[in-house]
Amino acid sequence: MRAFVTAVRRLRPLALAGALIAVAGGAAAVEVRIKDIADFEGIRDNMLVGYGIVVGLDGTGDNLRNSAFTESSLVSMLERLGVNTRGTDLKTNNVAAVMVTGTLPAFARQGSRMDVGVSAMGDADSLRGGTLLVTPLMGADGEVYAVAQGQLATGGFTAAGEAERVTRNVPTQARIPSGAIIEREVDFELDRLDEVRLSLRNPDLTTSARVAERINGALGERLATALDPGTVRLTVPERGGAGTAALLTRIEQLRVEPDQPARVVVDETNGIVVMGRNVRISEVAVAQGNLTVRVTETPLVSQPNAFGDGETVAVPRTRVEIDEETDSRMVLMREAVTLDDLVGGLNALGVGPRDLISILQSIRAAGALQAELEIM
Repeated sequence: MRAFVTAVRRLRPLALAGALIAVAGGAAAVEVRIKDIADFEGIRDNMLVGYGIVVGLDGTGDNLRNSAFTESSLVSMLERLGVNTRGTDLKTNNVAAVMVTGTLPAFARQGSRMDVGVSAMGDADSLRGGTLLVTPLMGADGEVYAVAQGQLATGGFTAAGEAERVTRNVPTQARIPSGAIIEREVDFELDRLDEVRLSLRNPDLTTSARVAERINGALGERLATALDPGTVRLTVPERGGAGTAALLTRIEQLRVEPDQPARVVVDETNGIVVMGRNVRISEVAVAQGNLTVRVTETPLVSQPNAFGDGETVAVPRTRVEIDEETDSRMVLMREAVTLDDLVGGLNALGVGPRDLISILQSIRAAGALQAELEIM
């Protein structure tokens, strides 16, 4: 690679504004916990959602004329409380219709609490200072699993005057820490399972095989089998002990080296390039150069002498510069160039983020990029 660096020594350095290049060509293999790359069957969260009413807003709620669902919900709520308002022209703007969302944790027990998020549905300006009234939260099966209520905590606000308006963060979103009480549990008996499946977050055949081998080596038995790139089946041994939970606790702390495919991810919109450490380049020649035409306008002012006849006028003055980048050179990259060599060489060549994307696409078209090129 010395000849490559010498060939580009005289060229300008690369300004990596707006580009991110992940370089791991010479990095040592890193082992991670199974807990960080896989999920266990049954140990999962469940999404909950509900429709509710927020009251107590300081004139920043929904306009009832524009939000018919808010008015209808308000009338229905008051009827349940014994107040008949049907046929009445309601004009309050201290009420807002909201969607309440939350995540039911795995193995959450009845009576425990969970956080919820609140988002305005209508044209409310802010939820600051509001209180959510009792709101049932349902799962995908239509059953109610939790009930939310409480004072909203917002991280944004809006201040406005006659000539200016200032908004910080999103005042129409809020949270209620521990604002929902769990009323129904999700039935799942982990300790009664005969086998447990591990689901890899990044499916890969090599990684799943390594996970199975690591588990078998740690337990001293062939209890784990890689079924496919994303699934490892674990047979629970039939013997006394602390149970399935203790077995999974031991397994999730085991460390394996996940395999990484040779992949280059390109985000053309933002000019971002991310490369894996296994990316290799076959022997290929690269040349980079652009024609730059720069036009500069520096008009001069011409005016008559003191007490003289005439008028002041602007005299145009144009300067045209053409830069053909004659110092750019063609560079030969040898067989099996590593990612370190590729990035270092392109940096020295003066390649910008957009040009780097074009060069990678051209190298791939030439059949010299031994990696998957993914364009977002």
